[in-house]
Formats: sequence, structure tokens, C-alpha cells
Amino acid sequence: MEWKIIGIIAAVCTTSGFIPQIIRGLRTKRLDDVSPVMCILLIFGLSLWLSYGIHIEDMIIIVANAFGVLFSVIIITLRFKYMRQR
Repeated sequence: MEWKIIGIIAAVCTTSGFIPQIIRGLRTKRLDDVSPVMCILLIFGLSLWLSYGIHIEDMIIIVANAFGVLFSVIIITLRFKYMRQR
């Protein structure tokens, strides 16, 4: 199996892992069990991976981590939005 295919599969699996949390949060309007420190560290780490992907011009790393940052920002934004509504 070519390594790019493995990279694409890994990117899809890890990035799509955020989607159930976003859907659950939108349905329940509760994300108070999500750690904001974890989200911030994750956003920071994914941003570094994104920078690295841009540096080495690897589209798999760039796209996966761009979506990872986006999804993490959505989760932490929803968390703070729903916490304020209470």
C-alpha cells in the first residue's frame, strides 16, 4: 500500500473524530465536560502541525490539520457559548 493512501486514511480518521463531539454539542447544547485547556493545547499542537505541513508542502498534513484546528475552534466556541447561556 502506498504511504500517501495510509496518510489520507489516517487524516480522515483523526479529523473526523471531532465531528461526533460537535454534533453531540449542537444537539444537547452542553459541552461543559470538554476541557478548555485540552482544546487550547490541541489547537496549538494542530496549528504547529499545520505550519509544518505548509513548510514541507504536504497537502495531507495541511488539510487534515486545518480541519482539525477548525473543528477544535468550533468545539471550544460552542462550549463557551453554551456555558454563558446558563
